Amino acid sequence: MFPTCLVEYQDPNIGKDLVKVYEHNGIECSIAGDAGCCGAPFLHSGDIDSFTKVAVRNVKMLADEVRSGNDIVVPQPTCSYVLKKDYVDYVGGPDAKLVSEHTFDAAEYLVKLHKTEGSSLDTEFTGTIPETVTYHTPCHLRAQNIGLKSRDLMKLTGAKIKLVQQCSGIDGMWGLRAENAHLSLPIGEKLGQMVKDAGGDVVAGDCHLANTAINEQTGTKPVHPLQMIARAYGIPEEN
Repeated sequence: MFPTCLVEYQDPNIGKDLVKVYEHNGIECSIAGDAGCCGAPFLHSGDIDSFTKVAVRNVKMLADEVRSGNDIVVPQPTCSYVLKKDYVDYVGGPDAKLVSEHTFDAAEYLVKLHKTEGSSLDTEFTGTIPETVTYHTPCHLRAQNIGLKSRDLMKLTGAKIKLVQQCSGIDGMWGLRAENAHLSLPIGEKLGQMVKDAGGDVVAGDCHLANTAINEQTGTKPVHPLQMIARAYGIPEEN
């Protein structure tokens, strides 16, 4: 697992639930090498030199992990996009290509397992399953063109999934800058209203940045789809 700064420093329970869900399905997990920042804050602020330094280091580390027989899973779509797409564009070479080919969104990997002949995903859900889930589809996840794997995974529980497809106004790191607040906040307000209108029993979203905007606009803290799956398996939430 490439944990990402957002999970490691802001919501570690996402990473813990990911590991528990994966291990529940017989997938051995470890932290990827000397994992640090993917470099997105540098890239999104235009500091290409600093981003490239981070990217070169991560590409080498992650390529070594792949050669050791590991795939890479990432619980945050902005960071998985960087590993899959931006490292290829800004670093290039066979190692970046190898990393890209073996990097998966956290839900994407489980859906892949479910559809692989000879493999099996546990679909016996004996825990807490909400009747309806409002699922926000993050921009950086849709841009990966892998389909709505988090939706597909949550549907296996029997829950009815209501989609909300609207930018949060964060746009990587752009919306966190004070000078952009007058543009980003109205976008976040629109997302918040759409989430309220959907009226799901639970709000879920892969992107912690977008989830923060939803929380600010609605007062409801979204859960990561892997956390919804953990509770559906009956895996208790850590305090």
